[in-house]
Amino acid sequence: MRICGVDLTGSEAVICLLVKGNGDFNLPECRVRKLVLKKGHTREDLRQFQLDFAGLMSEYSVDKVVIRERMPKGKFAGGAISFKLEAALQLIPDLDVTLMQPSQINSVLAENPAGIKFSETELKIFQEVAFKTAYAACLTI
Repeated sequence: MRICGVDLTGSEAVICLLVKGNGDFNLPECRVRKLVLKKGHTREDLRQFQLDFAGLMSEYSVDKVVIRERMPKGKFAGGAISFKLEAALQLIPDLDVTLMQPSQINSVLAENPAGIKFSETELKIFQEVAFKTAYAACLTI
């Protein structure tokens, strides 16, 4: 199963692809590390972001997209634009998109730590949250 972990920050969707199989996982190469909402947040901009994301998921044959859920209020609340990006991703036809709470991600990781240090994955540091999201999803599917 091919999973895409997503961390929405501001007007960006940071992604990490993970392939689950035979009790282990690997991190396939991906030409894109993050997608950025271009220009502003008009209907056309959101639609283009949605099309770009859908095309990337199709290109890499992703089976499931898991977005790290942001809090609607409080110290770690997500911004308005990131909620629009979340909705745009959830509304992509024929793409299995779910949300995963940060507390659930942390709980899964505490019980099942990755067998590799993040620094050894060859991912960029800004992809760490997306990686943790994909890895936790991989263990709960």
